[in-house]
Amino acid sequence: MAGQIPVWVDCDPGHDDAFAIILAAQHPAFNLLGVSTIHGNTSLKKTTINALSVLTALKRTEVPVYQGTPKPFCREHPQWGSDVHGESGIDGAEDLPKPAVGPRTDKHAVIAMRDALLAQPPNTAWLVLLGSFTNIALLMAMYPEVADYIKGLTIMGGSIGGGFTKAPPGHRTGEADRVGNSTLWAEFNAFCDPEASRAIFSNPRLNIKTTLIPLDVTHLVLIKEEVLDLMKNGPPGQKRNTEAKTRKIFTDLLKFFRGEYQRIHNLDGPLHDPIAVAVILEDEGVEKIDFDYNGGERFSIDLVLEGEQIGRTVATKLHTGEQGVRIPRGLNVPKFWRVLEGALSVSDKN
Repeated sequence: MAGQIPVWVDCDPGHDDAFAIILAAQHPAFNLLGVSTIHGNTSLKKTTINALSVLTALKRTEVPVYQGTPKPFCREHPQWGSDVHGESGIDGAEDLPKPAVGPRTDKHAVIAMRDALLAQPPNTAWLVLLGSFTNIALLMAMYPEVADYIKGLTIMGGSIGGGFTKAPPGHRTGEADRVGNSTLWAEFNAFCDPEASRAIFSNPRLNIKTTLIPLDVTHLVLIKEEVLDLMKNGPPGQKRNTEAKTRKIFTDLLKFFRGEYQRIHNLDGPLHDPIAVAVILEDEGVEKIDFDYNGGERFSIDLVLEGEQIGRTVATKLHTGEQGVRIPRGLNVPKFWRVLEGALSVSDKN
């Protein structure tokens, strides 16, 4: 459809990734060019199956899925997030269908991303990073011209700490409040491949186009009871097909994720990843979600690569006019949930 926003999603499904795919695949403003998978919330094989299953449930199997890299740049064994996502990486929905199609095998995910992004008009396509940073770091290393060509990169990853927002920190029983969620200091996506994370954040051609959604922001977007009701029944006064199979599938996923987060982190589940898709809708003038950039402040981001704080993202505020990464300090959470539910409602007829 003419006028749509071209977007490529790199992810590791994952419950929250599933909702990012819903937003990118079902919101009428988006043209989802493709999905690439990465090691992260579970093994690469399982994240690929999960992405295909989500698209099958949405009846969007024409969207190509490419399997990416199975391990980090420099580290032998990938980290998996099965503690909150379950053994499959997306536990909790018995009705989630098996994939109706397989992943594309005509080219590697990195080449598929390059080809799809460069096929769009200059300064129109968005790249969304929702898992380990490995695929995107490889893309930028092999094809640096992509950084100049795309309109923007949005990342769900990292954590700032120090009261950056008013979000509640997570904490495990018997521990102090955490800056991170994978360790006391590190957010999971950045922690999985810290060398790749540093490569992305240190790319001067990319920084000015990058929006980071850290835990400090995602912990504002918690799966409360009223959110479950919204996703199950739709907004008050608006007609929805509450018997739609997709509503049950994805509400069940939310319930599972929320329950595991409550059990492990003593926190209602923050739905991290779709926020990094929603921010594009506001930037493009499609939806008003009121992301707060605090007067346009920018940051440099570094990664700790050794020691107890390995994987920690360290944000330094830059002087006015300096180019760097953009990080919101807040958003209108009810508006975000309404936008996400609206995308889910597209599947009601299924």
